[in-house]
Amino acid sequence: MPRIDLSEFQALIEEGLPLVETFRIRTEALGKGTCRMRMVYSPELVRPGGTIAGPALMALADACMYGVVLSQIGKVALAVTTNFNINFLRKPANTDVIAEGRTIKLGKRLAVSEVSLISDEDGELVAHATGTYSIPPNI
Repeated sequence: MPRIDLSEFQALIEEGLPLVETFRIRTEALGKGTCRMRMVYSPELVRPGGTIAGPALMALADACMYGVVLSQIGKVALAVTTNFNINFLRKPANTDVIAEGRTIKLGKRLAVSEVSLISDEDGELVAHATGTYSIPPNI
């Protein structure tokens, strides 16, 4: 069982992270150490060249990592990103993008996660991200 439920997590990010609404990010599933999110396609997400903008994809991946971490430690507002890396693998279709995240390692002070970003239209992997979150003491 996750330490925070899906509706509580979605409410937390909608209230505390306004870019979630800007990028139309929705949490679809939350399990212990896993998270699945969707960024609903909108023409406002497209950059010159006709592809979904990198900052939108990065926001989706980081929000998904936050879900992965909180699913294991509970509602800890000060769990923050300390490292983020993303590899853009192919141009995503102009469709929803799915983020599937999982824990690589959870320690006392650091959590390492990975997220695959997948085009909803064709199921192709469009980007892969890894990140580290700092977990505050005394949780």
